[in-house]
Amino acid sequence: MITFTSYDGTVLVCHERGEGPALVCLPGGPGRSSGYLGDLGGLSARRRLFLLDNRGTGESAAPRDPDTYAMDRMVADVETLRVRLGFERMDLLGHSAAGGLALLYAARHPERIAHLVLVTPSVHPAGIEITDEQWYAGIERRADESWYESRLPDLEAWDAGDESRRLRAQPFFYSPWDETAEAHATRFADRSPEAAKRFHTGMPAAEQTRAGLAKVTAPVLVIAGEQDPGPSPAHAAELAGIFPHGTSVVLPGAHYPWVTAPEAFAEAVEGFLGDRPAGGVRSTSSRPDR
Repeated sequence: MITFTSYDGTVLVCHERGEGPALVCLPGGPGRSSGYLGDLGGLSARRRLFLLDNRGTGESAAPRDPDTYAMDRMVADVETLRVRLGFERMDLLGHSAAGGLALLYAARHPERIAHLVLVTPSVHPAGIEITDEQWYAGIERRADESWYESRLPDLEAWDAGDESRRLRAQPFFYSPWDETAEAHATRFADRSPEAAKRFHTGMPAAEQTRAGLAKVTAPVLVIAGEQDPGPSPAHAAELAGIFPHGTSVVLPGAHYPWVTAPEAFAEAVEGFLGDRPAGGVRSTSSRPDR
């Protein structure tokens, strides 16, 4: 476990797992600890994962100023972690809402990215909108599954703001919805309400973000889940097209492909990152204390 102090004095924790070239991983939610990422479908067998607990989640402290939960402000946490780890450039992975955080980081620090992996990411920071019609078209693709009719009211209530229905709505974000998926959804259901509420506030203009992303010369992989209501494979392809060297791939599953299709997920990410230890390129600083 690596403990470090961010720009505003907030003490953050990053968990290290596995061996091999480094991959810095940002959890989504928003407001969830990194625990739900697990070993990313066995990726830790070939990569050293640095799993950040974002401020106010997991073992990281809550900030004094709740406005610093904003995605744009949390970019500084990611940069502080990079410096703490001693990387000149890093391989960076962001999931879901933290895909948006990774986008903002890459736009602000394009020279610090060696490879960027965006797993079923938020696309809104780049100015790509998922309409209600597109969202529910994705939802309706699951209509022939046995749980659909009983769980659809939960999804609709959660969409309307009833956080108590969030867990009941989770079958729409896993494919297949089986014992493995249910166990993962149940075990990692908790998130910080304060962090979740403020995460999307104060976002930079999409035009500004897209201009920064156009300067990312590193390879970028955007992963979509075949059954994910958002981002859809089309949204993932649109996001990949913003980057000079972006590509997208569609994997079996939905919003958590490493849970329900671990081998396919690990193979896709490792195939993209390759054998070159770009994510572990360090500066002259020493290895961080544990």
